[in-house]
Amino acid sequence: MACRISELVLECADPERLAAFWSDVLGYVELDREEDGSIEIGPPDTGFGGPQPTLVLSPNDEPRKGSRRLHIDVSATDRDQDAELERLLALGAVPADVGQTGEEEWHVLADPEGNEFCLLRRRIAPVGGA
Repeated sequence: MACRISELVLECADPERLAAFWSDVLGYVELDREEDGSIEIGPPDTGFGGPQPTLVLSPNDEPRKGSRRLHIDVSATDRDQDAELERLLALGAVPADVGQTGEEEWHVLADPEGNEFCLLRRRIAPVGGA
């Protein structure tokens, strides 16, 4: 028997702001709110336990020290990489420099709190879709 990733937890200063950003990026909806201010977002039809992991935005006011050891990679499902890059930038992502050469087939971006993520070149089918 094996495990699978059910949720990813991202500590952040403003869970509301990041929940809205990542919901727009991933097509997720709010699933739950905890008393500590954490917000869980996930796929609208399946929620927790579905084929895609949920994302928990957990409040933390401590300043971030250095880069995170884990980052998120995303791939467009319904458009090419250039069109998806434009969409992500319009949502509030910004280009990030993590030492890339410029020859990469992916774009390194940062969310509104500076968490790096990559937009991969490869387009993938939506879960349960064509």
